Amino acid sequence: MPRVIHVFRQPERFVAGTVGEPGDRSFYLQAIESARTVSVLLEKQQVSVLADRISALLQEVARRFGSEVSDEEPGTDLDPLAVPLEEEFRVGTMGLGWDADSSSVVVELLAVTEEEVDESIVLDDAEEGPDALRVFLSPVQAKAFADRAERVVSAGRPPCPLCAEPLDPEGHVCVRLNGYHQRSPVED
Repeated sequence: MPRVIHVFRQPERFVAGTVGEPGDRSFYLQAIESARTVSVLLEKQQVSVLADRISALLQEVARRFGSEVSDEEPGTDLDPLAVPLEEEFRVGTMGLGWDADSSSVVVELLAVTEEEVDESIVLDDAEEGPDALRVFLSPVQAKAFADRAERVVSAGRPPCPLCAEPLDPEGHVCVRLNGYHQRSPVED
């Protein structure tokens, strides 16, 4: 079966969001354009890395092209993910680039596969390969995505001040204390 590539050239919305309680959250990216919505599932760390890389890419583009990137501050999208939330696929490989012709950040998310993904397939329209979501974002949209993604990631459980592992409401056995003392979030 040939791969499916969902392309969003002028998305109305591209956001990171979660479903569930801290400690048991599922992370999604969602693209919306006209009446079409595509949601993909990924790991918290992938969301964090994507936000960091987009921010770094925007800085590099501003350094190289200057006038290509707007200094306009993005609005903050605090709305929840659109429902019904139907997962298209789980993200395995992520690609990121700059399209100078359209002055857009291009984000490509490839589905998890059992085979190793050839790097040449990222940002390519080849017939064979994993399903993909490709989104073109203006620099302002990309900055808004990165800002929201960082908020979503940091909205989880607070880290233990000793070992940096997430604290559950009932605390945790801290490895820095060799398990002798159960740290709770109210002890500080």
